[in-house]
Order: sequence, then C-alpha cells, then structure tokens
Amino acid sequence: MTSRRNFLKTSGSLAAGALLLPTFSEAAKVKNVGIQLYTVRKEMLADAVGTLKQLAKIGYKELESARSDKGNFYGLKPKEIKKIANDLGMNVRSGHVHIDKDWKRSVDMAAEAGQSYLVCSSLPSEGQTVSNYERCADLFSKAAEDCQKAKLVFGYHNHDYEFEKKNGKVLYDILIEKSDPKLVKMEMDLGWAILTGNDPLKYFAKYPGRFPLWHLKDMDAKTKESTEFGKGQINIVKMLKNMDKAGMKYFFVEQEEYPKTAMESAKYDFDYLAKLNY
Repeated sequence: MTSRRNFLKTSGSLAAGALLLPTFSEAAKVKNVGIQLYTVRKEMLADAVGTLKQLAKIGYKELESARSDKGNFYGLKPKEIKKIANDLGMNVRSGHVHIDKDWKRSVDMAAEAGQSYLVCSSLPSEGQTVSNYERCADLFSKAAEDCQKAKLVFGYHNHDYEFEKKNGKVLYDILIEKSDPKLVKMEMDLGWAILTGNDPLKYFAKYPGRFPLWHLKDMDAKTKESTEFGKGQINIVKMLKNMDKAGMKYFFVEQEEYPKTAMESAKYDFDYLAKLNY
C-alpha cells in the first residue's frame, strides 16, 4: 500500500476560546473528534457523500480533507462539501494541499469551504539540506500571509524525514525557527514524530502554542506503519494532557494501513477515544 508520505511526495483569524477546542469534560471524555479524510481516501473517491454520512454516523465532528485525484474535495465543490458536512453536524475544519501553481486557488477554495486552517502537506521543494529547509520556511511565511488575508491559518504537516539532522541541526526545527511564529503554525503528526524517536512534549515545551493541529496516529514500531489506537506505541492520554501547552485546537485521527477496512478502523479508533479516560 502506498504510504501517505510517498503519496504526498509523488503527487503533485481564528476566534479564540474553549468553544473551538476538541473539548474534554471533567469526566475526561473526548469530544469533537476529527478525522483526516486520507484515512478513508478510497471510500471518498468512490462515494464522497456516502462516506461522509458513515463518518457522521460513527460520531466524527471535524474534518480535514486531503488533495486527491479528484481535487481538494474528492470531486465536490467547496461550498458543496461545506453544506453536506454542516447538514451532517460536521465541519470542514482544515485541508491538506501543496504550495504550487494552484496555491492561490487552494486558498480561495479553503475559504469557500469554511475552513479555519490550510495545511501544506509536504515540502514545496525537495532536498534534505539546511538551505532548502530555510528556503521552505521563507515560503511558509509568505504562504501564511496569503492565508491571513483569506482569514485562514497556515500550517505545515510533518512526516518522518523532517527529523533528520544536518550539520548538527534537526531540519524540522529550522522550519519552526525560521518561519514567522505569528503566522506559521505546525500540525504535529504525533505518530511520525514518536516513531523517529522524538518526544512531542519537548517540542510543545520549547515552542508553546505553535501546534494548534495534531494528527492523532498510533504507529507500529516494528512495521513502521500506522495501526489502530492502543496497538502501537503512542501514549494518547499523555499527549492529551499536554494539549494546552501545545496550543492544540483540533486533532484529526489518521490511519493509513488497516487490518481489515478503512471504515472499520475509523470506527475502532473513534470508539477507543470515546471510552478513554485521562
């Protein structure tokens, strides 16, 4: 199965307050669970409306799209997916796109869909070098200005390769430190970060407030593939206890590989979170 990392590499002002957070009651129950639609990518391409109905029935509330062969919204128009989601009690909160020739159009479409965030899903230029990451950080700052004009917040989503070191410097840190901290936010993929031996909590402490979005993903250390919650190495409770330090507003469940079907895993992950106490 093509991994999201390989797929992405080969494919071409926000209101504040507790109402925006995935809320956690005093009984420590997770609410407003989001899902990255790449989790059900084949299903979305085959039947976007039917798939969204299934996700709503499971209980998902927040959606993050990902560019596909049918465009940014799986063949649906921005206002169309917004209405469908809203009618089902969900929100199109974020979306993954590329900084490319269609960037400005992607910004416009995200605004039309009612998104709060627009996330660059992979580096706009290849090269595991300090100079390339500095160049990308500069591009992120400029892209974030475009997003701000459209009342969107710009973010970048990591994989594993950003945590490589060059000249004694972690490349991911360059993206954070060289980009505008007021405009450029990060969507921390907790699974990839932990799989590389890094501790997200250290990043939350060092760069507080820079991580308003998370990909909540469990990873199998042996296969280096995503797995259902509780079957890998991520300590979800530990992560959730540090959401305020991270500045987390929304999280999206993402799973790329499945023991059976994508929808069954999506339900399994949701039910796991629904039973979770922390």
